Amino acid sequence: MTEEAIIHISSAVVSVLPEHRDEVLRTLATLRDVEVHHGDASKIVIVVEAADSGNLGVRLAEIASWRGVLSANMVFEQAVKLADIGD
Repeated sequence: MTEEAIIHISSAVVSVLPEHRDEVLRTLATLRDVEVHHGDASKIVIVVEAADSGNLGVRLAEIASWRGVLSANMVFEQAVKLADIGD
């Protein structure tokens, strides 16, 4: 039996100091597996994709360690078969 490829998709809220918001947004934009969906003065909503839950956690921990970031908290996670995702 062949195992189907799965991708884990998570939404998260990144809380930032307002004076670091633009810098954090620029850095998030450089990450291949991260999309920014909304941002205000101190909160940024992102979607992260990874091969497994552990890598999602690693990515959020990395973001949380950046200068000006107060926290990066997962809100929702879903595991989806790659075959079920359209182009």
